Amino acid sequence: MQVVILCGGQGVRIRDQFEALPKPLIPVGPRPIVWHIMKYYAHFGFREFILCLGYRRQMFVDYFVHYRWQAGDITVDLGRPGHVECHGAASEDWRVTLADTGLHTPTGGRLRRIAAYVRGQTFLATYGDGLATVDLHELIAFHQRQGRLATVTAVHPGGRFGEMEIEADRVVRFAEKPQTSAGWINGGFFVFEREFLARYLDTDDCVLEADALTRCARDGQLAAYRHEGFWQCMDTAREHQLLEELWQQGMAPWKIWLDPEDLAAWRTPRRTTRSTGAPKA
Repeated sequence: MQVVILCGGQGVRIRDQFEALPKPLIPVGPRPIVWHIMKYYAHFGFREFILCLGYRRQMFVDYFVHYRWQAGDITVDLGRPGHVECHGAASEDWRVTLADTGLHTPTGGRLRRIAAYVRGQTFLATYGDGLATVDLHELIAFHQRQGRLATVTAVHPGGRFGEMEIEADRVVRFAEKPQTSAGWINGGFFVFEREFLARYLDTDDCVLEADALTRCARDGQLAAYRHEGFWQCMDTAREHQLLEELWQQGMAPWKIWLDPEDLAAWRTPRRTTRSTGAPKA
């Protein structure tokens, strides 16, 4: 099952701190937040990704094309042009499609433009700036039991978000950022049937949240998987600092992929640092 990650936005709320980087490439600890998201999905066995790119697309291309060379120490043999030896470089068994979906394309339009790369009847999708502890296998099983075209993970917000009205595991109303909140918001971590693309993403200027999901909910085709655990987006510098502190203190709840022998060493608290440089693999 493929995973689509929306990575094309300009991240204007966090640009003051990370002007040179697109938001999904902003580091949390030593690696970009999109790497954390991909690592999380890969832990559940989902290793094929489609990244919907737009703003500073070339930086994503450079990062993934040169991923192996950035992941560890290297030896360059200047007497043998083109010969580079990697030492202990971590490699991921991921297949990553980097799709240019346009600089100003809305979220729904970005999904529409990658439809040709989606092979199966069911696929996963999420945003490139949010971390959580969603049980992805349970999420998919819930989606299959509901038998609807789309499932959204409903989470409790920290404030300033829109709301979803849920009845009997079905979204009956989807409103992006209204004046009041009923306690549940769109946390990403979607499951979609391929039919959703054809039925609700009919134009390139379609907004996933305000258009496609709203119509999907009106038709009774949008299910809500309630997640009570950890969830945090990274829209602002303050939210980035929160994620960074969790990582540096060995308390990042989304980091579930370490082997048991590595876990004790990783949980050793370290001083919190703030990184503003280019992301490392």
